[in-house]
Amino acid sequence: MESQRRTANDVSAANRALSGVTDPVPLNGHRPAAMDAASFHAASQRILTSVNTVIDGKSDAAKLALTVLLAQGHLLLEDVPGVGKTLLAKTLARTIDCSVNRIQFTPDLLPSDVTGVSVYNQSSRLFEFRPGAVFANIVIGDEINRASAKTQSALLECMEEHQVTVDGTSYRLDEPFMVVATQNPIEMEGTYPLPEAQRDRFMARISMGYPDMAAEIEMLETHQAASPLAKVSAVVTSADVAAMITTVQQVYVSQAVKEYTVSVGRATRESPLLRLGASPRSMLQLLRAAKASAALDGRDFVLPDDVVLVAEAVLAHRIILDRKAASTGETPHSVLMGILSRLPIAAEGAGVGRSGAGRSAAAPVTGLGRNH
Repeated sequence: MESQRRTANDVSAANRALSGVTDPVPLNGHRPAAMDAASFHAASQRILTSVNTVIDGKSDAAKLALTVLLAQGHLLLEDVPGVGKTLLAKTLARTIDCSVNRIQFTPDLLPSDVTGVSVYNQSSRLFEFRPGAVFANIVIGDEINRASAKTQSALLECMEEHQVTVDGTSYRLDEPFMVVATQNPIEMEGTYPLPEAQRDRFMARISMGYPDMAAEIEMLETHQAASPLAKVSAVVTSADVAAMITTVQQVYVSQAVKEYTVSVGRATRESPLLRLGASPRSMLQLLRAAKASAALDGRDFVLPDDVVLVAEAVLAHRIILDRKAASTGETPHSVLMGILSRLPIAAEGAGVGRSGAGRSAAAPVTGLGRNH
């Protein structure tokens, strides 16, 4: 087993060396130091600026994708073909100096193609582990619902535990680790819908939507000769991302905000319009996303607004409408917005940070469930 572990590490290191990528700073066991506010803001702006030069008119989607990365989550890009799902995933990956693998999911893709396989070496008379495509910092899964359920399940362990187990041996994945998957919800022929267990492992789902007219005209002017993706280069290192993640982890969350977050989840479970509400895991991911959102807005504490801002992206793909509610025109979005608009805020100071600055939760929350 020790020989297999060395083989996996050696192959992973060799692949990074060939691509000119240095080893990432590990998060498990040796946490990197947090960034100061100015460095965090500068790094995040470099990433967002780079992404927005390629994806026209989708700054909100770019910010949410960065939010998921800094919250140590996984992202599901779901929309019709041709709106830039894969382009967003590839652009985000190129802005970071880290290892990136792309998996084109097809019906004949095998689980071993994703996780890796043990191969017998006749010279050493030992089985050697050959790492699969999942051994990278950012894994892009294109059209994930075109693979069989057996192949889709190969991602369950690595997404939740950041490790892969093959032939009884577990191999740790490099940190930071993020899966960015795309799928088309319209064309259902030849696809295998993601099971609820796997959808629940994606921190957030983004529907890109069509760009506005100005952005589409800009795209026609800039994307004709060559793809702007070719000009994208790394603007931060994997060590920078690891430090940014540590910074997000240190964002303060008051007891009132925790109670408000849990109240959102419990309200989805008690809603008569829903057959399946948000899971406890989704509450943890909702709070992580809210912390990342607060950090990107330049704060070291979480407001209820941060929870509201990311609630739809984090929860909408996890809940299932009741059949009667669906027949009356309700959608996961409308149900969530209704819950957020009615849910009271705790009376104690939810927005008070370590320094005592912030807004009392007794004050009304701007745009609660209406403008986001």
